[in-house]
This record gives sequence, C-alpha cells and structure tokens, in this order.
Amino acid sequence: MNKRVFLSDKEVADHLFPFTQTRSVADIRIGILTIRQKWERLLGEPVTVLRKDEEAAADAIVFAANIIPTAQFIHSMLDAGGAPALQPDYSSVKVLQYPWHIFLWNDWALREDYQLLTQHRVSAPIPESVQVVNAGNLFIEPGAVLNHCLLNASTGPIYIGPNAEVMEGSLIRGPFALGEGSVVKMGTKIYGATTIGPHCVVGGEIKNSILFGYSNKAHDGYLGDSVIGEWCNLGAGTSNSNIKNTASEVNVWHHPTREYLRAGLKCGLLMGDYSRAAINTSFNTGTVVGICANIFGEGMPPKFVPSFTWGNKGLSLYEFEKALTDIGNWKKLKNQLLTEAEITQLKHIFGQS
Repeated sequence: MNKRVFLSDKEVADHLFPFTQTRSVADIRIGILTIRQKWERLLGEPVTVLRKDEEAAADAIVFAANIIPTAQFIHSMLDAGGAPALQPDYSSVKVLQYPWHIFLWNDWALREDYQLLTQHRVSAPIPESVQVVNAGNLFIEPGAVLNHCLLNASTGPIYIGPNAEVMEGSLIRGPFALGEGSVVKMGTKIYGATTIGPHCVVGGEIKNSILFGYSNKAHDGYLGDSVIGEWCNLGAGTSNSNIKNTASEVNVWHHPTREYLRAGLKCGLLMGDYSRAAINTSFNTGTVVGICANIFGEGMPPKFVPSFTWGNKGLSLYEFEKALTDIGNWKKLKNQLLTEAEITQLKHIFGQS
C-alpha cells in the first residue's frame, strides 16, 4: 500500500480491561496470532499502533485496533486502481468490544489464522506414535515434539508451534493452537476452541480458552470459556465455573462503567497479566481479575478482584516492591528478566489501584 496503516486504541482500550492495562488492544492474542501480527502478515509490512494521546501521520490510514482483519477485508481496502478504498468491506471481520469476545470468537479466529499461517506450506511429519483424526487439518512446525497422544482435527484445525511439546496421553480436539515452546503435560484433555500462547505449560482440562503467553495452568483442574493474560499461574486443582447453576445469563464486571454487564450464557475467568491463584482456588462464573493479584485463602474470590490485591476475602494491597520481586522470580523460571519499561508500567498501574 502507498499509505501506512495505523491502529488506534482510542475509545476501545478501556472496554477490554484487564488485558489492555499492560498492552495495546492490537497486541491481544486471539486465534493463533495477535491482532497486530494478523495485520502485518496480511499487509506484508509493519503497522504502527497509536496510544490514546497519539495522532497518526497525515498520510496514514487509521483503523480501530480492535478490528480483527481478514484477507477479504485487506483486499477490500484497495479499489480497482490500487488506491485506498473509501469504504472497506467490514462484513468479514470481527470487532472486539468486550473481553469475553476474545473466547467467544476464538473458534473463528483459529480457523482464519490456520489458513494464513499454513497455506502453501508443508507440515513436519506426524510421529508414528501419534494418533490423528483428519490429518489434513493438522500442521506441525519444525522442532515440535509429540508422543503417544490423540489429536482429533475433524472438529477444527490443530496447529502445533515450533519447539512445542505434547506429552503422552494427551487428548486434543480442534480447533486448537499450541504456541512456540509451550508444553501440554501428560494426560491433558483439551477441547476447542483453545489457544495456548508461547512458552506456557498446561495440564488438566481446558475448553474454549486462551492463554496469551508465558502462563501456567500446569495441573489438574478445569479452565473453560476463559482468557488468561501473560505471566499468570493457576495452582494445582484451581478451577472456574463457566455457567450459572440457573443457566441464566452471566454478569461480568465492566471496568469503564463500574457495573456488571450481561456476557451471555457462558463466561469463566478473565485474568490480567502477572496474576496468580493458589492451589484449589475456585473462581465463580464470570470472574474478572486485574493485574498482579495474588489470590489465596478459603472460599471463592469475589467476582471482581482489583489490580495489586493480596489474599481472598478482605483483600489487601499488594506491596509494590514485594510484587516486583515476586514477578521477577516467576520470570526467572522462564529465563526472562523484569525490564525497566515493565517496572515503569507497573508503577503507573499501581498508582491507579
């Protein structure tokens, strides 16, 4: 394209709390890729992300960062002469308005990304010990390790990222994506539509959920219709409810309006970056957890757990320096370090908590 594409967070970031406290809307992962990565692969060039107080260049084309692009949409951005179209075709896209849309539309996004990443490419060979249903709908990247597991791609595509591992006894139904360097532990049961981002460890039972990256749900317990940010940890036995006992609509905390909104019949756990839950934590239907919360203690946590809180009932403030130390410890487990930019960002969030 002759004009640069800019993605704007204005008017949309607050509505996707808690995931936009630490990232642009464009860096939310849905499907296999983040929104920014989808734009860049489809355009074949970098895009620029605008924060709330930033303005685009005069020669830019600006789109809201919560638009999830498709090949059809990108094609419609140009007219017959190759110039930017006055009105692209929005019929093929999804627009994230609330955080629960991330898991609601993950099935669609996984199928879109699978085609984008695998077209005109050949999968790595399927190991002899792996049982596959509909092998034509499975793509394995180089370096991935799979042993004595069952992959059912008849219900949707399955994508196994580079250097990822699926251990023996795991049962996986598509659509499903496993990010680079991530591990599915022995005997894990995963239903579509599920995305495990890069460098995660998962186990137990998972359904229709997204882990952005560098997070762990490594043990038994149920995670369903949920979105988990980066650098989170769910202790052994931790589970969430995803449907009310009355089968009525789930109400979910909406941070900008400070009220609960209806999110549909199913919604599990929406957990922001750096938050953790101790063993056997039970999350109620439609629970929202902010950034850097350390949850432990008897009984169910409240349905809204603010950022930088400590405990369960009678939540107290997480001491900032203690929080940084704990985050640093968790990052070291994955051979990463807490950066100065991250500390500055967390200090800003802490000041608003």
